[in-house]
Amino acid sequence: MFKVKEVAELAGISVRTLHHYDEIGLLHPEEATESGYRLYSDRNLAALQQILFFRELGFPLKQIKSILQDPGYRAAEALQMHREMLLEKRRRLDALIRNVEMTIQDAEGERTMSGKERFEGFNFSHNPYEQEARERWGDEAVDRANEYAKGMGKHDQEAFNDLYRKLASVRHLQPDSDEAQEAVGEWYRMLQRFGSYSPEMFRGLGQMYIDDERFTRNIDQFGEGLALFMRDAMAVYADRAADND
Repeated sequence: MFKVKEVAELAGISVRTLHHYDEIGLLHPEEATESGYRLYSDRNLAALQQILFFRELGFPLKQIKSILQDPGYRAAEALQMHREMLLEKRRRLDALIRNVEMTIQDAEGERTMSGKERFEGFNFSHNPYEQEARERWGDEAVDRANEYAKGMGKHDQEAFNDLYRKLASVRHLQPDSDEAQEAVGEWYRMLQRFGSYSPEMFRGLGQMYIDDERFTRNIDQFGEGLALFMRDAMAVYADRAADND
């Protein structure tokens, strides 16, 4: 049996991440001692390996949980799927690496790239997540967000990054603290530039920062645990806003 810290070190993830997986019912430890220690079995480690394979391929946590809990789930079949998807990912990366190597040679005068060669390996014709977003929020919201993103300049992006950094600087505080609520209030007001977010939509967005690993990875670039902190702080903000309506 392994303690939570040992599992975190083996897998290269944080203890907080394992606690969160337990909290949402994605990965429960095999046992919990009377003194409160979580103990993980070899079977737990195998399940965690599957979870991390799915994470690497961009699956959101909610979908991973649904897959693993499906009565028809078979680990061997899932591993085969992981292999095929990772091989496809490697093929795309290999093509981009070749492009970079040719571009270096071109810059150093060792070869001359054609216009076609400069763009080999790139493929923006299909966004695999856009249909998911449309099903979740509707066409109007996605179209509005796409238009906003096209017009977002360097100043706008820096404003978002500055606010992420501000939120990261207070993530050690309680989510209902004045400092946390002031920062997350700024986040709420900034998001209104995408459209009209109700407090309940704001709460749902915060939950998505945790349920969808793609959001979690992007947000936690500014500080480990930031996405989880924002989820909790946004829920408090939404409750208070609803009470004031």
